Amino acid sequence: MKTVLVPTEDHDSMAAVLETARLIASRFDSYIEGFPVRPAVGNFVAIEPVSSLAIPSVDEGDAELARQAQTLFESFMQAHGVPHAEPGQQQATYSYGWPRAAAEDDEFVGAYGRLFDLIVLGRPGRAAQNARMPPLEAALFDSGRPVLIAPPAAPQGLARKILVAWNGSTEQARATAFAMPLLRQADQVTVVTVEGGMTPGPSGEEFARYLRRNDIGAAAIHVAPGGRSTGEAILDQAKSLGCDLLVKGAYTQSRLRQMMFGGATRHILANATLPVLMAH
Repeated sequence: MKTVLVPTEDHDSMAAVLETARLIASRFDSYIEGFPVRPAVGNFVAIEPVSSLAIPSVDEGDAELARQAQTLFESFMQAHGVPHAEPGQQQATYSYGWPRAAAEDDEFVGAYGRLFDLIVLGRPGRAAQNARMPPLEAALFDSGRPVLIAPPAAPQGLARKILVAWNGSTEQARATAFAMPLLRQADQVTVVTVEGGMTPGPSGEEFARYLRRNDIGAAAIHVAPGGRSTGEAILDQAKSLGCDLLVKGAYTQSRLRQMMFGGATRHILANATLPVLMAH
């Protein structure tokens, strides 16, 4: 995890996003890169605009958003003593950079994110001051990289006690593979399965044995939901164990099914108070 990407915009959990990225970067001596992200033009320009005069105002707004995002990102890094990357620096070290001045839309997160080991974003919400869902969706579905989702409040620590929410799926296997550098450094790793929340695949104990064969001292726990949803049971178990990172495969069910009927990914995205590493 030597390169970390932080799409930056002004929302209420941006400080938590930056601190989460900093914690990862300090652990792995990583380079953190920020850039200004904005909604796609189609999201806030009418389909049939009154006139072309709307376009310059959008451009001016983009420039101001980009300046605000850069100030937010660089002020945080400077306040926390993160060195600025040297011009032309090739090898990743604990440092930050802001090489792109212009704001890019949400789809750029997925494409550009392929050049990084990890993308850090905020937990999305419905309120205007919350982090938005489209950058997260672009990162999850288009980058091929893991996404670390920061909670609204900045974490005090990260990845010392990790919960792996195992459900036997391909998505969960992929998410856990991305998390291996963190799992190897953790003090405690717990593989949790929830009754009724499994897909056809290996059991939690089998996966814990796989981790132990990779020199990761993992224990397996099977949980009865007791009237809770799978997502609720996972978050409750993470809280009871004092975990500071959850590793979860994203959207084992389709997004449409999750919207209609709910699902563990949807619940965790709406309610997690600890960082969550996800991959699809």
